[in-house]
Amino acid sequence: MQTMTSRWRLDGQTALITGASQGIGRATAYELAALGAEVLLVARDPDVLEPTREELAEACPHSRPRCFTGDLSNAEVRFELFDWITDLGVSLSLLVNNVGGNVCKPTLDYDHAEVLELLEMNLLSAFEISRLAHPHLAAHGHAAIVNIGSVSGLTYVRTGSPYGMSKAALQQLTRNLACEWATDGIRVNAVAPWYIRTRRTGPDLADADYLEEVLEHTPMDRIGEPEEVAAAVAFLCLPAAGYITGQVLAVDGGFLAHGF
Repeated sequence: MQTMTSRWRLDGQTALITGASQGIGRATAYELAALGAEVLLVARDPDVLEPTREELAEACPHSRPRCFTGDLSNAEVRFELFDWITDLGVSLSLLVNNVGGNVCKPTLDYDHAEVLELLEMNLLSAFEISRLAHPHLAAHGHAAIVNIGSVSGLTYVRTGSPYGMSKAALQQLTRNLACEWATDGIRVNAVAPWYIRTRRTGPDLADADYLEEVLEHTPMDRIGEPEEVAAAVAFLCLPAAGYITGQVLAVDGGFLAHGF
């Protein structure tokens, strides 16, 4: 039986975090490292990713942060990522599918290529990375995947329909994998943030009128911080959450509960 302390720690575990150089991904890397995990960081821009690795190595030396640079919407890069993980010889036990992006337009203004690109980035990359990770996670036997969804996958918000589609599908993927892979010792959950203070949301939130409208629909009357999403991700990774799977946890300041 686990001790009370060990249920709330990630010592001896290795986490793969995609989109790890900034925002929610970066905060998640710090959170998991602080709880004892070793972390593997993936992002597209080495000029941003490497400083993140260096800072994390200084803050949490035991976390042994290592980096892989690449665009995970590219199938070949995904295979290269898992060749790298195999070569490292680590026992992968945690996966956080955070990579994503958006182009916000009215539905009729998207061209087909833009829609495919968003679906590849936000949904299919997580689908394929989860499949590639499966043998590693199943070999560990007490593993967890956390997908970074969005409230836009649960209700209408002004993100554009392809983004909402991709997040809704990602959250359904979470439920499907949770049921399929439970007997493999893999729990699968998701978090669904509302507005979080990141580089991506900065331009929208800089508009005082828009910010006021957002806060009017947020009972807690403030914007969330990346660390608050990271804390929810970390909880779902912990042994203490060992009987939780197939869930989508909103991190939204009460937005979804608010109504009109």
